[in-house]
Amino acid sequence: GEVCNMINKKYNEFLPSMQSAEELVAQVDGLSSNIDLLRASIENEVQRDLNVAVAEFRELKQQLERDTLVLSVLKKLQEFDRAIKEHKTALLEKKYVAAAQQLEKARSSLRNLESRKGFELKILRALGTELTVQTQNMLCHLGEEWQKLIVWQLPPSKESSLEAVVHSELHLHTMPSKEEEVAGPPVASVLQALAVLGELHTRLKAFGQLLLKYILKPVISYPSLQPLTEERPDVLILRFESEEPALDQSSPMEVFDKIKLIFEVLHKYLLNVPLEQPGEDRKDGRVTLAELLGELIWEELSNCLVQNCLVNSIPSNSSKLEQYTEVIKSTEEFEKALKNMQFLKGDTTDLLKYARNVNSHFASKKCQDVIAAARSLMTSEIHNTVKITPDSCVTLPQLPDPGSGDQSKMQKPSNLLHNGTVNLEGETRLSQYTFSLPTCRISSSVEQLMELVYQTLLEATVSTDQCCVQLFYSVRRIFQLFYEVVPAFHKESLQKFPQLAAIHHNNCMYLAHHLLTLGHQFRYRTTNILSNGAASFVDLVPAFRRLGMECFKAQMRVQKGEILERLSSARNFSNMDDEENFRAANKAIRQVLHQLKRLGQVWQDVLPVNVYCKAMGTLLNTALAEIVTRIVALEDISAEDADRLYSLCRIMLEEGPQVFTPLPEEEKNKKYQEEVPVYVEKWMMFKELMIILQANLQEIVDQWADGKGPLAAEFSAAEVKSLIRALFQNTERRAAALAKIK
Repeated sequence: GEVCNMINKKYNEFLPSMQSAEELVAQVDGLSSNIDLLRASIENEVQRDLNVAVAEFRELKQQLERDTLVLSVLKKLQEFDRAIKEHKTALLEKKYVAAAQQLEKARSSLRNLESRKGFELKILRALGTELTVQTQNMLCHLGEEWQKLIVWQLPPSKESSLEAVVHSELHLHTMPSKEEEVAGPPVASVLQALAVLGELHTRLKAFGQLLLKYILKPVISYPSLQPLTEERPDVLILRFESEEPALDQSSPMEVFDKIKLIFEVLHKYLLNVPLEQPGEDRKDGRVTLAELLGELIWEELSNCLVQNCLVNSIPSNSSKLEQYTEVIKSTEEFEKALKNMQFLKGDTTDLLKYARNVNSHFASKKCQDVIAAARSLMTSEIHNTVKITPDSCVTLPQLPDPGSGDQSKMQKPSNLLHNGTVNLEGETRLSQYTFSLPTCRISSSVEQLMELVYQTLLEATVSTDQCCVQLFYSVRRIFQLFYEVVPAFHKESLQKFPQLAAIHHNNCMYLAHHLLTLGHQFRYRTTNILSNGAASFVDLVPAFRRLGMECFKAQMRVQKGEILERLSSARNFSNMDDEENFRAANKAIRQVLHQLKRLGQVWQDVLPVNVYCKAMGTLLNTALAEIVTRIVALEDISAEDADRLYSLCRIMLEEGPQVFTPLPEEEKNKKYQEEVPVYVEKWMMFKELMIILQANLQEIVDQWADGKGPLAAEFSAAEVKSLIRALFQNTERRAAALAKIK
């Protein structure tokens, strides 16, 4: 029963909710069909109306955009027109800056119009033309104003010689007159207007070039020019007068003062104008005219100051280096003054760097001077000679006071030389042991060259390290130059003149001799860079000896050739019984002796005696050997031939030694003439030949003495047999004699 109750209870609760759910379903069905109707009506009617509205809206929007564009274009055209009108008004009133700014406004309106895509107006070209015309017109006005402000009076020739510069003047009409002072100076407005139009740079550049050509560079180049300024109420005149200068070159101090004066005047009357520089990377867009001019001409001006003023002021010996601090100081002051006038920006320019770097310039200048001096000595005449003897010394210059200059880098020379190499205290001479060459003559230019070398090395020893090394290498360069220049420059003379060849030989030997000791004499003084043995010249010695030898040997070859050439006209010394043949042979021998005698004279007192004797001995030997060869080759010698050959040989024997005259004092030459057999290898052979020409068969056999006699020492058995066959007829006695020669 309880179960039934429970079920009834639940059912009673369920029934009403069931009913309400059915009602809901009926409602949903109704709503759903309403929605379907609505969707159908939207799709059919409302959508269509909407599309129409959107299309209309889009059209209106495009219309609006077109109108806005047209309006802005008209606005820009109006702006352009107004700017041009206002420009013309301002120009008439000489309000140049305003006029220029209006032109720039018009230009920017025009650029704006030109930049629009799809909007090309024919009118734009006309507007462009109008703008160009107005700009040119204004530049024309400004140009006239500029020429009124800055007037150059230049000589007609347009050159910048001293004469021309003295007649040039610069007139600045830049002082404002009384009534203008209120409106601000016209200078500023002309310049500012040019700046606005972008034309100032061109004008200023042209002005800068004239300033350099007729004022600044002449002041540097001509020491006699003095700048003068003359102030009148309405104009300032800058000109020059020429005074007799004390020196050929002005000191940098004087030049700096003159240029400072010129810039002060320019600054006061022209350059101190502040300008607005649109668009450039200046901090506040403001810049003075001085700064602009400085950018245009400083580089050229400073180069000119370095090349034509500072270069000449670099001292040429170390003792004057001290005083150079004055130049450096005045260069610093000069730059400072130009900076104060705003002509220069930034720090230490090239000008100041150059002045401060004086030590290195000093070294370079010194080296250039040394090389130039050396080169001129090498290309001077060889034949001006001086005599040197074993006790000759190179005279050295007094040293500059080593106390001056940079103590840390300098070395006191006095106490460094106790090793007996060079004594430089008081008397500047090398000790006599260092220098021992045989007496001979050398070119005076070569002696001077050696003096230059010693002087330069001495200078090196009291210089800064860097300079010392540079000077040392310059000296090496001198020797290399000699090696390259002298043989080439004097080539023809050395081939043509035996005396010059001998002098050149001596020159080379003299230099080689010095090169041996050159390093050591200064060894104790050079800075440590060169002290560890690097500072020697010994490596150059063989080359110089070879240079001298080769030149002299070449000359010897020429002389030998001439001797043989002359003897070749002696008709082989055959058939001397023929008068004509005898004359030819006699003439040849006379010519050879004459040639040797002439050589003996041109080499006299020039070559060292031992070289002289060797050279003359070699040449005399050439002649004797040739005569012997010719005579030994004869197949038939008659008695008369033999006599005549003997007489020819006797001439050589008697007069040959007389060509040995190494010394100018006649009596001193006897000794060398007696020693001829020492220098002439074939001398004894020649004498033996003469004996044979006069001997009978027995005497010849005795001279041979079984191959142990004096004849055997000079001739071979074959040669002696050949001579016997030529001199003697074929007899049993001849056959017996021939049999003993073996």
